[in-house]
Amino acid sequence: MNINYRLQMKKFNLLLVMALFCLAANAQVKFPALDASPADIAYFPLNAPFAKKGDASTPLIKVIYSRPSVKGREIFGKLEAYGAVWRVGANENTEIKFYKTATIGGKSIPAGTYSLFAIPQADKWVIIINSQTDRWGAYTYDETKDVVRVTVPVVPLTTSLEALSMTFTPKESGANLVIGWDKTSVEVPVTIK
Repeated sequence: MNINYRLQMKKFNLLLVMALFCLAANAQVKFPALDASPADIAYFPLNAPFAKKGDASTPLIKVIYSRPSVKGREIFGKLEAYGAVWRVGANENTEIKFYKTATIGGKSIPAGTYSLFAIPQADKWVIIINSQTDRWGAYTYDETKDVVRVTVPVVPLTTSLEALSMTFTPKESGANLVIGWDKTSVEVPVTIK
């Protein structure tokens, strides 16, 4: 009887371990909800990520950014203070990757990944390309890591743009990075070698 009892206990323990394993294996992972400012990517040329077999298109510039929305708020001069460094988006720093050497404001920028900041004003923005990446917001922005600063004029939009948006418009020697949000837009000329 003692041997039967031991065998039954071993079987019970084995079944208990298997049941716990099955429960753990079937446990659901809790995924985070959709971010209020979802991430997006803008490429130049615009069709670069859609290249099909045999298409030689390759990206020259890529911008990864989060897209905050207006949501009835006053954006520039209020939510994003004039004269203050802004990450040009939400959440993590906006990143800009140059696949080849680029020139902005007459300054050569080696191929690589950088952060994109701006200092908005009512009539102009200072656009900043900075070598520090993988940061949250502009809280740890380090001016000593600026690669280039260029001032560009504000171009008012006739209709409000709800979510921050970025795109590229081609030009003969590269592209203009166009940034728009609410009733404001700017164009940053980028030359690609």
